[in-house]
Amino acid sequence: MNKDFPRILTLLREEKGLSQKKAAADLGISQPLLSHYEKGIRECGLDFLVKAADYYEVSCDYLLGRTANKTGGQIVISDIPEDDSSIFSFNDNKSGLITALNKKLIFNSLNIIFDILEKLNNKGLTTECSNHLMAVIYSMFRTLYSSNPKNSQNMFSVAEHIYKGRVHALQFICESNAENIAKGLPIIEYRSIERTKLLELSPDIIEEQYATLSSSLFNLIQNIEKRINK
Repeated sequence: MNKDFPRILTLLREEKGLSQKKAAADLGISQPLLSHYEKGIRECGLDFLVKAADYYEVSCDYLLGRTANKTGGQIVISDIPEDDSSIFSFNDNKSGLITALNKKLIFNSLNIIFDILEKLNNKGLTTECSNHLMAVIYSMFRTLYSSNPKNSQNMFSVAEHIYKGRVHALQFICESNAENIAKGLPIIEYRSIERTKLLELSPDIIEEQYATLSSSLFNLIQNIEKRINK
């Protein structure tokens, strides 16, 4: 089997709120054997893999960690939900207002970043910028998720005691790669951007091209630089 199977097998059981005893009985094996499968002590056979996939209503590829889609298909753009204005709703209190305002600053600024990436049309730069941003989101989500020690860590494949150092290192690597690509320096797996194709940007140009979004970006920059200067 592989390293992802025990984690995903455990996560699926916990998502359904099932005890090991109940799941083992339904799957026709003993509880100790299921425990060994979930801990990665023993490898299961193909028959059990198929039976577990049917039981949890997922594909074998999902159980093996080969796809993030439970049905086994590749995720395409149409599978990703559109922006929902409800994400900006907030409770009528100070904390809710701050949350809503910060979400708008971040979402609007991200729209500008990805529009610039689309115009530059460079796969490597888009990949590295996206991976950097996703690493930041991953780190923040895991920090919040892990604040309650009762929350199972089985949804993550990287151990809790090492993820922070590694995800921060990944952020630096992605940022460095993106900077080199943008400056026309060679990166092994990506083509760099020709200097003549770089966009000309200034506060006035940004305000003109992103009339409804630019104030969010300017406020975000101002807020972060205030924190930096402290």
